[in-house]
Amino acid sequence: MTVTDPVEPGPAPLSLGRAAARTLATTTKSVPQMQGISSRWLLKALPWIDVEAGSYRVNRRLAYAVGDGRVTFTTTGATVRVIPPELGELAPLRGYDDDTVLTELAARFTQHDYQPGDILAEFGSPADHVFLIAHGKITKIGAGAYGDHTTLATLADGDYFGDTALTRTDGIWEFTAKAVTACTVLTLPRAAFDDVLSRAGTLQTHLRAYQARRTAASNDHGEADICLASGHDGEPQLPGTFADYDTQPREYELSVAQTVLRVHSRVADLYNQPYNQIEQQLRLTVEALRERQEHELVNNLGFGLLHNADFAQRIPTRTGPPTPDDLDELLTLVWKDPGFFLAHPATIAAFGRECTKAGLYPGSVDLGGHQIPAWRGVPLLPCNKIPVSDTRTSPVLLMRTGEQAQGVVGLHQTGLPDEYQPGLNVRFMGISEQAIISYLVSAYYSAAVLVPDALAVLENVELGRES
Repeated sequence: MTVTDPVEPGPAPLSLGRAAARTLATTTKSVPQMQGISSRWLLKALPWIDVEAGSYRVNRRLAYAVGDGRVTFTTTGATVRVIPPELGELAPLRGYDDDTVLTELAARFTQHDYQPGDILAEFGSPADHVFLIAHGKITKIGAGAYGDHTTLATLADGDYFGDTALTRTDGIWEFTAKAVTACTVLTLPRAAFDDVLSRAGTLQTHLRAYQARRTAASNDHGEADICLASGHDGEPQLPGTFADYDTQPREYELSVAQTVLRVHSRVADLYNQPYNQIEQQLRLTVEALRERQEHELVNNLGFGLLHNADFAQRIPTRTGPPTPDDLDELLTLVWKDPGFFLAHPATIAAFGRECTKAGLYPGSVDLGGHQIPAWRGVPLLPCNKIPVSDTRTSPVLLMRTGEQAQGVVGLHQTGLPDEYQPGLNVRFMGISEQAIISYLVSAYYSAAVLVPDALAVLENVELGRES
C-alpha cells in the first residue's frame, strides 16, 4: 500500500472567484452563425426584372439556324464513335432527322489519333474531309498580312471543321490545323459522303434547301438583312424592308426553391431572449434559399447561365491556365459594354498567378465599397457555385447585363402574398397537434439571356497546371 504525503492547503482566496462570479453574469451572445453564407455577387450584380405573370418571353428577330453546336461521342474502351443524331450539329445537316441516313454517315467516320505538333489539314491542300474532335485541342493557323502565321481559332472536344466539304467538291483548306495536345479525331472523306448522298433522296433535298438559305442575304448573326440605302443623291427608288420576328420565342417560367420551416411552440414561447427564435430560424433558412438560388442561376439545366451560353460563345483556353490572353479573347465575344467576369475563387487565384508570371498587375474597381480585382476595367467577381471538376478545371463567364443593353437579366416577381423579401415569401401553415409551428418559405426566380452575344464562357480552365 502506497502512502502519499498530505496536500498542503492553498492560501485562502482574497476575492470572489471567476467561476462563482459567472453564475451571476449574463453571457453576451451572437446571432447564430452560418458558414454556408457567401458574398452572392451574381445576385447582387444582376439587374432584376419583375415578372408579373410568372413567365418572361424573349422576343428576337428571326434568325436562320447555322449549326454551330457541339458534337457528342460515345466511347467503348479506346474506340470512339459519333452519336448519329449529333451529326445534325454540322451546319449543312442542321435540321436533318432521317435516322437511317445519319446512322450510315456515322458509321463511315474513321478514328485517328494525333500527337502534339501533327498536322491534320494543311493550308492550300484539298478540303475533302470532315473532322470531328472527340478529345484534345487543335489550333487553326492562317497566313498573316505580311507572310507570318496567325492563330485563327482554338478547337477542343466536340468541335469540328471541314463541314464545307459536304456541300462543295472544289474547296481548299484556308488554314492549317495543328494538334496542340494528343488528339482523338473522327474523319469522314468526301467520297464516303458522296456514296451515301447518291442513295439518299431526302438528304439531297435537304442540302439544296440549305444552299438556298445560305444565298439569302443575312448579317453576321444569321438575321435577314434590313435593306437600306445610303450615300445616294437625287431621288432614287428607296428599298422597302421589314424586320421579321421569331415566331417561336423562348419563354422563361419562374423556378422555385421551397422548404417548410418548423419551430416548436414551446421554443417560440419561452426562449426568445435576447434573440427571437423564429426570426433567427427564418434568417438562416432564407440565407440557404438564396444560396440555392445563386447555384441554380449558374447550374440549372433549363435556365442556368453555364447551359444557356451559345456554342459560338464558348472558347477553350490557349494553353490551359487562365491567362490574360484568354480573358482578352472572352472580351472579344462580349465587347459591347461587358459587365463582369464570374469565376470560382480558385480560378481568380490561378489568373493572379498567371499575371504574376507575366509581370502584370491587374487593377481593381470599387463595387459597393468593396475593392474587386478587375481586368481591362471589368470586375472579376467570385462565385463558389461555379463547378470545379475532379481534374481541377472550371469555366469563367463574362456577361453584359440589363434589359436596355440586351444582356443577361434576373427574373423574379414582387408583391407576392406574405412577401418577406423581393421574390421570396413566408406563409404560415398552422400548428400541428404536436404543437409544432410550420412556415412555407418560397423563393421564385429565373434568368434570361436576351441575345446570344450577351454571355460567353471560357471552358476547361486548368487550375493546377504547373509551369
